[in-house]
Amino acid sequence: MALLSAMKGKLISVIGDEDTCVGFLLGGVGEINKNRHPNFMVVDKNTAVSEIEDCFKRFIKRDDIDIILINQNYAELIRHVIDSHTAPTPAVLEIPSKDHPYDASKDSILRRAKGMFNPDDMIANRG
Repeated sequence: MALLSAMKGKLISVIGDEDTCVGFLLGGVGEINKNRHPNFMVVDKNTAVSEIEDCFKRFIKRDDIDIILINQNYAELIRHVIDSHTAPTPAVLEIPSKDHPYDASKDSILRRAKGMFNPDDMIANRG
């Protein structure tokens, strides 16, 4: 299946709680590559931070993944690894979970993007 998806385009990967992963899997995001590695990781209370970090690093190295979705509360646990990822792809998007709402002030990718634009320039270009 992943080989077919690679011909069509790139994959979205998910690191999240069970509800988040199930939702995206039901939406058709789930794939297993030729090495039998899935493009998702279900994190629970027994998952070690090192496992999340290792999974994130594996997803970054895969050439069939263009977007990594990660629950923001798990992104906080591996913030140093996420912040060290500066390549444009795979893009890392922090998403809320059922139990943890999204907090824009914690999203380092969003902070970086905001730093690229000056709001005054946007207003000046309108008129």
